[in-house]
Amino acid sequence: MTTPTTRHRTVLYRGGHIHTPTNPTATAMLTDTTTITWIGTDDDAATLHADTILTLDGALITPAFVDAHIHTTATGLALTGLDLSTAPTRTHALDALAHHHRRHTTVFGTGWDETRWPDPTPPTATELDRATDGAAVYLARVDGHTAVISTALAAAARAAHHPGWHPDGRVTGDAHHTARRTADATLLPSQRRDAWQATRTHAATLGIAALHEMAGPDVSSADDLAGLLAHAATTPGPHITGYWAGDLPTALDLDVAWGGDIFVDGSLGSHTAALHTPYTDAPHHGTLHLDSHTIRDIVLAATHARRQTGFHTIGDAAITTVLDGLDAAATTLGRGRIAAGRHRLEHAEMITPTQVARIAAHNLVISTQPAFDARWGGPHAMYATRLGPTRAQATNPYAALARAGITLAFGSDAPVTPLDPWGAIHAATGHHNPAARLTPHAALLAATRGGWRAAHAAHDGHGILAPGHPATYAIWDRPDTTARHPGALPDPHEPTPTCRRTVLRGQILHDTLT
Repeated sequence: MTTPTTRHRTVLYRGGHIHTPTNPTATAMLTDTTTITWIGTDDDAATLHADTILTLDGALITPAFVDAHIHTTATGLALTGLDLSTAPTRTHALDALAHHHRRHTTVFGTGWDETRWPDPTPPTATELDRATDGAAVYLARVDGHTAVISTALAAAARAAHHPGWHPDGRVTGDAHHTARRTADATLLPSQRRDAWQATRTHAATLGIAALHEMAGPDVSSADDLAGLLAHAATTPGPHITGYWAGDLPTALDLDVAWGGDIFVDGSLGSHTAALHTPYTDAPHHGTLHLDSHTIRDIVLAATHARRQTGFHTIGDAAITTVLDGLDAAATTLGRGRIAAGRHRLEHAEMITPTQVARIAAHNLVISTQPAFDARWGGPHAMYATRLGPTRAQATNPYAALARAGITLAFGSDAPVTPLDPWGAIHAATGHHNPAARLTPHAALLAATRGGWRAAHAAHDGHGILAPGHPATYAIWDRPDTTARHPGALPDPHEPTPTCRRTVLRGQILHDTLT
């Protein structure tokens, strides 16, 4: 990757395939600083002049991707530190921890998933202590809603004094939040900057030009979000849209949206998503953190402050709770004002058929992660274990949401799943339930324009390649596609396309083209 560069005045691309609604046979595109000024064929491009002319040799240009749900610092720490997502057993995870500890005093790790191990037993504090000679260790489960912490970190966080503490070192709920805050406070400023840069640099190599940072007191801190926004304002890289799930005054001070990961429930993997019907493999309904009255008050306050809000909802009971709160807010202010806020549901995996119309009526954005279905969906995977095959089959009903005109915005929830926008598209078009699958075009919209729309930026033209729209795009090398339409999107059975250039409003963020 080259260092991000300043903007060229005019650039003409030719000999490629332009994914544009204006011309299905377009092979050339002209940009002028921050804007696309012309799209057409190579023959027509012969009369044009530009400061830079590049021949694409059949490469594909698409709108640049948006990751609409990410935890930037945690993702960077995983990229540069201890990522246990590929550990095949608990023993492998502990060996990786011991190796990592030789170079780090305080250990942050993420990604372990006991449901994929032959022995589905989480690590314990005793095992963490043994692997690190008693160091402070925080190991987040893959879903981010459970962790195992060492004895030293438990003592520093006084975790045993909070609900959600388990003597084996496993923490959920309040105990988890205080352990994470304690571990987070040990990060040096240089570690944070390195993590932000690692995430943004990696994202740019994947054709991602914008990230929605889901910050909050239970997942990061206001200082972390403020630092990230300042970093993004001075360091080239993908645009950062900030969301703060804490208090409204802080959101106003930071000039970000108030919401995102406001936790209404937890996760299916941790048995903390709130369900109407009990779990198949546990005799309870999960955990509901907020009621509809609290949701109503949040939505009313956000509307008065002219702020978008959003809620972390995975289980069907959590989604019902938010919809009831929105109905109550609409009774006070009118449905039109609530709909104008274009508020968000994050994850929203267990949407029922009766909830689809209610979601559409409130003009909600569904910020979703197709990689969740790819990893945990299907008749024999974790969702089926937690919910039974019938309920698992009904999760993430993308096609029904698209038919209802509901905006979908794809993200990764990194580090829960990796940054992988083409993987998200392929997961959505190859959903385990054929009835829920999106078309390739609809999936690409969700991975591009949907993210800009979710951040209230659709009015500026991002996410569509057309004259007059921002010069925000990605260029892809891909396997031979001569047997299909030359402008077709890459097939999921082909190797993932290689990003040659990522451009945000004319600024090159990643480049191997020249």
